[in-house]
Formats: sequence, structure tokens, C-alpha cells
Amino acid sequence: MSGIQRLAVPLGVLAALLLAFLVNPWLEPDDTVRPIATVAFWLVSILLVVVLFQTRNRAGGTEVDIEGPGFARFLFGNSRAGLFWLPIRLFVGFSWLDSGLGKLTDPGGAWTNGGTALRAYWERAAAIPETGRPPITYEWYRDFINALLAGGHESWFAWVVMLGEIAVGLGLIFGVLTGIAAFFGALMNMSFLLAGSASTNPIMFTLAIGLMLAWKVAGYYGLDRYLLPRLGTPWRPGAFVARSVGRPETG
Repeated sequence: MSGIQRLAVPLGVLAALLLAFLVNPWLEPDDTVRPIATVAFWLVSILLVVVLFQTRNRAGGTEVDIEGPGFARFLFGNSRAGLFWLPIRLFVGFSWLDSGLGKLTDPGGAWTNGGTALRAYWERAAAIPETGRPPITYEWYRDFINALLAGGHESWFAWVVMLGEIAVGLGLIFGVLTGIAAFFGALMNMSFLLAGSASTNPIMFTLAIGLMLAWKVAGYYGLDRYLLPRLGTPWRPGAFVARSVGRPETG
């Protein structure tokens, strides 16, 4: 085992201790220590993932230790399961497309003219009421929203939200890089949930996770059927990428 791989255990222990410190209701770190511990936790966690990823180069590092159930292998790896994911993909895709186009074509221009609607949403989410629980549970996310408010970033961020929703919707509807489209959809769902907005986000997030897990087959009845074999993946380039970089194709 290499030196960097030996760091996995201490990094895992450190990440667990930092998380326990942050979420333990009896410790309650103050406002000075909490941001430092939060940043440290994420840095250690990212480093841990990088270290663990290195184990793929070891003998047996890519072997599957536990065999999954047959229905899971079918749903997430069999092209015929694309028919199962097709209506889910269309439902999530049209939901995102309708949301994005609604913002873009709003007669009042609340999203396109300076992002006033987004700023109002941020202000409601970041507010701390005198009684009851605030919409945002995690302080680090409230700090993030307040930083966006203080910098007046709603003018360009509103376009990111609108165009992102439209792009995710089109990607899912036409089955173009379905896994990536579902990932960014889930990211937006999680952002809305962190801001205290439930609405349809729990359902959309759950379905997006399924589409991400089924990225190989969820877009089979769409353009991914022809696109993925040609593009391939970073670890196994397809025909188009292999030719463009002068590498042999892998089977």
C-alpha cells in the first residue's frame, strides 16, 4: 500500500470526528468555530475521496465485493430498462422545462430584469423569524445566501437558474447525457431544499437520483442511445473521442 493510501483511515476518522462535532446537539460550537470546522470537514472529505479513488489501481481494486440483486442490475444496467426510465425522464424533464420557460417568459420580467424575484426568494429564505424555526437550517448555507445578497449577484444568478432549468429539461426530454442532466437537476433540487422550499423538490430529487444511477440506460430511448457509445466515458473513451485524440478504442 502506498503512502497516500495509508492516509485513508486517519482521514476517515478525522472526517467522522469533525462531523460529529458539527451535528452533536450537546456541543453547540460557537459562530467562530463552526465555519472553520465546516470548511475543514469538506476539505478532509474531498481529500478522503481522492485517496480512496487511488485504490482502484491496486490489485483487485475494481472487483465487486458484494453482488447486487438482479432487479437492480437490470434497472441500472440493461438497455431494455430504458422503457421504465422513459416516463420518469419525461416527467422530470418537462417539469424543469416548464419551470425554466415560466421564469424566462414572465411578463413582469421579475427574473430577466435584474433578478428581483430571486432576490426576494433569497431574502425570505435567509430571514430569521422572532419565533419558530427559520427556513434555512444550516448556518453555512445561510451565510452563502447572505453573501450572494450582499454582493447583488441575483442579476446574473437568475439567468443561471433559468437557463439551467431549461437545459436540464431539454437534456432529460431528449435523452442527451441523461446522467449529467439529472445530476444538475438534483443539485438545484437540493439547493431549493436547503433554502427551505419543499414543493415538488423531494420527489424530483428522488427521481433524479434514480436517473443518475441508471445513466447508462435511462437515455437509451433517446439520443444517448447513439451518443454514449461514441463519446464513451473518461475511463473508456468511445469511438469519436478515441479517434479525435488518436487513442485506440477499448471494448
